[in-house]
Amino acid sequence: MHEQSLVIDGAAVATLDAGRRELTRGHVVVQGSRIVAVGEGPAPAYPGPRVVDARGCLVTPGFVNTHQHLYQWVTRGLAADATLFEWLTTLYPVWAGIDEEAVYVAAQAALATLARSGCTTAADHHYVFPREGGDVLAAEIRAAAEVGLRFHPARGSMDLGASQGGLPPDSVVQDRDEILAATEAAIDRWHDPSPGSMLQVSVAPCSPFSVTADLMRQAAELARRRGVRLHTHLAETTDEADWCAERFGCTPVEYAEQLGWTGADVWFAHGIHFDDAEVKRLGSSATGVAHCPSSNARLGAGIARAAALCAAGSPVGLGVDGAASNEAGSLLEEARHAVLFARARGGPRALGVRDALEMATLGGARILGRDDELGSLEVGKLADLAVWRLDTLAHAGIEDPVAALVLGSPPPLELLLVNGRPVVECDRVVTLDESALAAQVAAVQRALVRKAG
Repeated sequence: MHEQSLVIDGAAVATLDAGRRELTRGHVVVQGSRIVAVGEGPAPAYPGPRVVDARGCLVTPGFVNTHQHLYQWVTRGLAADATLFEWLTTLYPVWAGIDEEAVYVAAQAALATLARSGCTTAADHHYVFPREGGDVLAAEIRAAAEVGLRFHPARGSMDLGASQGGLPPDSVVQDRDEILAATEAAIDRWHDPSPGSMLQVSVAPCSPFSVTADLMRQAAELARRRGVRLHTHLAETTDEADWCAERFGCTPVEYAEQLGWTGADVWFAHGIHFDDAEVKRLGSSATGVAHCPSSNARLGAGIARAAALCAAGSPVGLGVDGAASNEAGSLLEEARHAVLFARARGGPRALGVRDALEMATLGGARILGRDDELGSLEVGKLADLAVWRLDTLAHAGIEDPVAALVLGSPPPLELLLVNGRPVVECDRVVTLDESALAAQVAAVQRALVRKAG
């Protein structure tokens, strides 16, 4: 018996394949979870297909979000005019009250919003584990499965509380041995390294100012012993650089290098404050960077040198970061802001619209070690793709569809497939009730703020 086919016909197609082919009026054919045809002109005949008339649309690979904190969706809008360290100290007491239910609701809402912005694979960095909170990692994994996105949770941790000179309150830090045991248990329980995997776990101590050097070293050893990837925040603000200089006598990158935290299995969130020599070293080691332009601007942290990192050899992807520092949570908006902020800093040729699209797709897939399966539209790759409608008033008349997508206002999302299954159709998430979820988000947010107050 043949698997059900889905034929997307008549669309512009940005393949992101090795030749970066762009089709003017082409087709993409999906069977099961895989792409079986991509080409110019009408699609060939397939048995019993569902045919999507995609005239007026652009098909792109699904976007890959390389850095997020899903739980923060229920703490948006707080400390709106604060610096990073001020923002963290305001929000840590609120985050200390999260539990399974709060994380489940937050993750559903944040992932549904990501889906509506073209995202098919999401990496989440979760590092707050309140003692009375229950199994919050399981809660977000359940949410991702229900929304239908491919999920890469990074099991985060903090063991350097305020009493030891760190930033987080002692109530939200854990003991190092407890962290390492819980992290390995998460890998045992959840990590699926098989082809087509919908769920892969990374190891992710939070940041230099919330984690001890011993935990950083041992976390890297654990990840490499288990064959999983490593993630942490690094070089996000000048405050962090000053903190590292005072405490360790070196820059954040030098500190990470000393602890074994560079290489093709490592990616840093933000990576704003690198000098020329550090950019070159990170590129030569193929260390990845999750570029989060909206959050960086919201907190006034600076503008990452994304194009320079790419040129040096680092995989660079995009991230929306936590919703408490990027209330929109839209991955498409990150592509637009990556272009605008790079040009504001470096001039009109600093970053092209196709560079930003590549960061959103293939760059993110490289960071997660999935570029053999994700990030481009090619025969044999997984059927994770977005169909964007560009013939409405907001985009009609823009001849270049990639420019329309990246520089224009967010277009309607005609279809989002993950593993060949629809998650968004006609600009609506079809795997959950958005209105009911919005009411749950509001209720959880009110309860968390009351608990902290």
